[in-house]
Amino acid sequence: MEKFRSRRLERTLEAVKGKAIKVIIDETGDRKKGNKTDYVARQYLGSVGKVDRGMVSVNAYGVYENITVPLIWKIFKPRGTLKERDSYKTKIELAQEIITELVEIGLNIELVLADSLYGESSDFIQTLKENNLTYIVAIRSNHGVWLLPGQKVRANKWHEFIRVFSDGTTEVRFSREIIYGKHRATTYWEITTDPNTLPENSTSFVMTNLQGKIGKLVGNLYGSRTWVEYGFRQVKQELGWTDYRFTKFEQIEKWWELIYSAYLMVSLSDPVFLTLTEQSSVDTKSTASAPNFSNHQDWTHASGWKNCLNNLRLIIQPIVLLWMIYPWLKVFPNRDLLLGLHRLIAVVNQFYFGCNSS
Repeated sequence: MEKFRSRRLERTLEAVKGKAIKVIIDETGDRKKGNKTDYVARQYLGSVGKVDRGMVSVNAYGVYENITVPLIWKIFKPRGTLKERDSYKTKIELAQEIITELVEIGLNIELVLADSLYGESSDFIQTLKENNLTYIVAIRSNHGVWLLPGQKVRANKWHEFIRVFSDGTTEVRFSREIIYGKHRATTYWEITTDPNTLPENSTSFVMTNLQGKIGKLVGNLYGSRTWVEYGFRQVKQELGWTDYRFTKFEQIEKWWELIYSAYLMVSLSDPVFLTLTEQSSVDTKSTASAPNFSNHQDWTHASGWKNCLNNLRLIIQPIVLLWMIYPWLKVFPNRDLLLGLHRLIAVVNQFYFGCNSS
């Protein structure tokens, strides 16, 4: 499994081509009934917003040009579920390990984003500092900072900025710097949709080591953290993160790695990554003679993650159908049908790894 994960991360590095990407750290949990599945316990589950029986993992997703790529996940093992070979690690410690591993493999990280669970952890922040990483993390509204005698906390004036969303839509937002005593290398910001009422569900406090005039920048950069929710939604709703019927973690681990690999395959089919891999360098003679897959009646010509997923599913349909009917071909042999399916699969195997192949 380690070799499988390493190969996936190597493929990610090859696709990114050294470009800087944002890394988002977050945890996710899902309900699991029964008492036989490894590492299931009563704990807070983000997917249901309350404490329930389930399994939790700490995850890292990368974002490049608004395309998400799965990076590393680590299972959280509650104390009461530990096996003899296990040692208890907090979610913070798992997140620190993830950051360290991503740096060690050579990923070019331009910014780390995380919620207040990690933003309020001095150990997590120290790991970021030790690796010379830039970060924007959420903090609590009552976040504490040591002040010298006579120093006070003050807030600058609100400044309006335009929040730009991934679909190109915009919205007016406001930000202001909160200064603890004197200006520091680490700065603190309040971001909101309404500076008069400060609605709880759209007001954030963040901490960052970004330098320069970042008042109108910090809000949009921190807003990138929502991409992790997009990643969670796709692996769960589209790829079946929780649709396993295993109880042993070794089997669940394999399932999750397969899900991450499928996610990566879809993401790397986006034109953003195809451009990086210099598709134009592919032999023009071979691509010119390749079959036109986009003639399929269900082919989607638009870009985007779900459209790539749709087209890749079409590509693998022939081999899936072959293995579905193969047992019947043993009962009722049909040489022509079997030969035809093999020919179809041979043609489909000419598909160039891309979303909008034509």
